[in-house]
Amino acid sequence: MKNPMYEKVSLFLEKFFLLANFKLFTVGSSAEEEEKRKHAISYDISYFKPGDLLEVPRTLFIHFGIYLGDNMVAHLMPDILPVFTSDHRQIQKVVTNKRLILGVIAKTASIRVDTVDDFAYGGYILVNHMDVLFKNSVLCGEEAVCRAKKLVGTTEYSLLWNNCEHFVTHCRYGTPVSFQTDKFCEIVKMIIRDQRSVLASALLGLASIFYLGLAPSTTLPTILIPFTLWMVG
Repeated sequence: MKNPMYEKVSLFLEKFFLLANFKLFTVGSSAEEEEKRKHAISYDISYFKPGDLLEVPRTLFIHFGIYLGDNMVAHLMPDILPVFTSDHRQIQKVVTNKRLILGVIAKTASIRVDTVDDFAYGGYILVNHMDVLFKNSVLCGEEAVCRAKKLVGTTEYSLLWNNCEHFVTHCRYGTPVSFQTDKFCEIVKMIIRDQRSVLASALLGLASIFYLGLAPSTTLPTILIPFTLWMVG
């Protein structure tokens, strides 16, 4: 049985993006299209060893998992469903974009075990590419698998402090780090240090005052954001 609260939140989100005429994600797809996606690429699991760190490049990020053996992968994914239900059968279903986005917002995730096909979601898999960065810190496969299995279940999610990359680097190298996070932070620093961002934020603030009117909700950000960027730049 589906959770009523989850259904209400999902319905609200769908209506919001429909009214905004902004298709952020596909609400659903036919079973035939789903099967085509899953089987677009075949994976030779004989190439994987228990404890291997698997990477699946996406459009904007890389998703990571730890191969457990027997065609199964442990990986961390944002997921709103554990907030509303403890039914393992419901939670174990493939995470949709809707569940993932709501999980990011709610800062909730699950470390789950899926087949290689469901983990890869039609993408290409790279194996142990980060080993070169941790030459003397690679744990044995048995230890990596043991660490991954111990962490399976609901956990907090943070884009910067607890994402899928933190999970796999903890399991395979003993140190939770995220190079994607580091790169993101460097980009943010570059934007802050570029004083043109002060002018841009000020112009956006003035535009919001012009279109929305003079009010605390428009005036304060117009003053505080450029000032903060100028001070830390």
